[in-house]
Amino acid sequence: METARKITVEVPPGLLEKAQRASGSGITQTVRTGLQLVAASHAYARLRQLRGKVRFTRTLAELKADR
Repeated sequence: METARKITVEVPPGLLEKAQRASGSGITQTVRTGLQLVAASHAYARLRQLRGKVRFTRTLAELKADR
């Protein structure tokens, strides 16, 4: 199991309240979700850079038949 790291952050109250309302979660889960979204945004940006540059060797029909 991965150990958690305890941190202290200063967050504007209004931003925290808006984020909690949007997530429907408490402070800890809201912050974790925000950090996950930031980490995922890097991966999404890299995928967007590949748009139109990846060629598949299998046809759509072959992919459907392989289900």
